[in-house]
Amino acid sequence: MSSILARTLIKRSLILQCRGIALSSLKGSAKPEGAAQPSKQTALYNFHVNNSGRMVSFCGWTLPVQYSASVIQSHLYTRSHASIFDVSHMLQVKIKGADRVRFFEKLVVCDLENLPENCASLTLYTSEKGGILDDLIVTKTNDGYLFVVSNAGRATEDLAHLHTQLAKAKRQGLDVDIEVLSDQALLALQGPRSAEILQPYLGSSVDLSKVYFMQSRLTKFNNDPSIPCRINRSGYTGEDGFEISISNSNVERVLNALLSSGVAQMAGLGPRDSLRLEAGLCLYGNDIDEQTTPVEADLTWTIAKRRRQLADFPGAKVILDQIEKGPPRKRVGIKSTGSCPRSGAEIRSGRDEKSRIIGKVTSGCPAPSLKLLNVGMAYVETPLSKIGNKVNINIRNRIIEAEIVKMPFVPAQYYKPQASKKKQ
Repeated sequence: MSSILARTLIKRSLILQCRGIALSSLKGSAKPEGAAQPSKQTALYNFHVNNSGRMVSFCGWTLPVQYSASVIQSHLYTRSHASIFDVSHMLQVKIKGADRVRFFEKLVVCDLENLPENCASLTLYTSEKGGILDDLIVTKTNDGYLFVVSNAGRATEDLAHLHTQLAKAKRQGLDVDIEVLSDQALLALQGPRSAEILQPYLGSSVDLSKVYFMQSRLTKFNNDPSIPCRINRSGYTGEDGFEISISNSNVERVLNALLSSGVAQMAGLGPRDSLRLEAGLCLYGNDIDEQTTPVEADLTWTIAKRRRQLADFPGAKVILDQIEKGPPRKRVGIKSTGSCPRSGAEIRSGRDEKSRIIGKVTSGCPAPSLKLLNVGMAYVETPLSKIGNKVNINIRNRIIEAEIVKMPFVPAQYYKPQASKKKQ
């Protein structure tokens, strides 16, 4: 076999491995279209099918896992240019009423009271046991409501939790209500050229050069009063970008306008997963769940100083105790060569049969931005979680050596004021 052919076959194998790992980290939630379990469809379903979207069932929705481009090609295009993801499966909710901030702070760990208007925060629903019920983005708008986006895979649980707490709040006399935005779609425009693509459709109403990471604006797309949209400068890729909440009736019109730039391309669940993994961002159900505390998940930074002082969020006793004394295990980044660590793979203290299990892999993928270096997330016993430590991973009964490394694997490119960038 020639060396050129050998390299070609190896490269193809890695591409297939990357595609498989990206999907396997969705923990079996992604199934080929036509599986017995019925799925909901977003308003863009026909668009996806008509534009070579490879459809799968994911979290109860039928969504494109990729288009004609490979997962790697879409991944790299997002990093260098821009891609658009249909994330309309996400749960969008408004929290309304004079006591909306007081009510919502009873459920999450962020400081909404001191969050500036038209700014957003990544936060967590926590349980009384200190576990993470879900991760979400909450925006404190200047329009009399909180705008909340949370995971589709937790929509049923999140809504049940919200309605249970709402009933309690109303019994206590709080002025608060919930509106589920079931008629809203959500587009994620991600990549370094995102602002260039979006700005022409905002005109002078919104100057994106003055809208920074985790800030939000309510505006009209293309200055059309019939197309109101909320734009948040955020995303799930580690790149600059925007999440655009738009009505189902207008979403295809907006999407086609954004694509008409000739710069943006469509992308699916596959590259979205590998992009978030390179960025060190958690996937609920894999990297965080109800049995995981924010401290174990290395998300202590989401717990605001004021909330720690008040100790008034669900699970505060457990979580604050772990902040003080340290957690038993910790989420870490890992890198390795050879076979890629898969979700659920055991991490052991040594290579022989006498070694013990010290953790497990929760996500893994050959990183397209790092020449397909294997990267992943894992939980490891805290004393063994130091950066630079070597660990052993059991992959299909073969022991692979890996190293604990700092995350993110690829530096974030969020659009922040210059003073903030210098501090990073």
